[in-house]
Amino acid sequence: MSFQIEHDHWVQMHMDKRRGERLDALRRGHGFGNRLFVEKVWWPLVGHFDHLHPEYEVRDWRGRSYFVDFAWIARNIKIFIEIMDYGSHGTDRTKYRLDLNRMLYLQSQSHFVIAVALDELKENPEFILGMMRNILSPYLHMTSDQPARFSRVEREIMRYAARNDRIIKPSKAAQELELHKQTVIKYCRILVDKGKLRPVSSRNGRICLYEYIGLLQSSDLYR
Repeated sequence: MSFQIEHDHWVQMHMDKRRGERLDALRRGHGFGNRLFVEKVWWPLVGHFDHLHPEYEVRDWRGRSYFVDFAWIARNIKIFIEIMDYGSHGTDRTKYRLDLNRMLYLQSQSHFVIAVALDELKENPEFILGMMRNILSPYLHMTSDQPARFSRVEREIMRYAARNDRIIKPSKAAQELELHKQTVIKYCRILVDKGKLRPVSSRNGRICLYEYIGLLQSSDLYR
């Protein structure tokens, strides 16, 4: 389906589930900036709205409730996303301070908070998309019904990358891991599909190396 149809269905589904202040928050909060984010970043990156909650209610350090722009909640993952508009967050110093304190508090509670500048989103959405891809890639496969499973060779390649500043040059990796170069390339491509690596192209467009974009402490490296 198209973005428009899926988006409208997603918003209506959440409206149907809400009452009172939670419903009002969704009507007020899901405006231009939030819609631009899901259209230019979330939809191209994920392709659906499963597990994504707009205007999600949380509590701050005083126990007062407020609504973050988005919460992505799947299995043991909870990531909050805030779209920061200078017009509403920057010109009012008190509100700006409060917003930052709220984000700081959430992070102190071991929550993952991502702040996105609305101006950057409007002018350079490709940059935001690229950064979000790097951040979320390690988690995306975890939300599927059949999580990615890694073979011994795949884990060896990921560990090699972790030891070498995240970079994999197939010829050097093959030499250290005692594998054929084409074998390394084959498994690098598999790991790209699983969201653990990204290919890096040279000026002539050929893929010259791969970059590990997973977590360096991920258990995927060891089991």
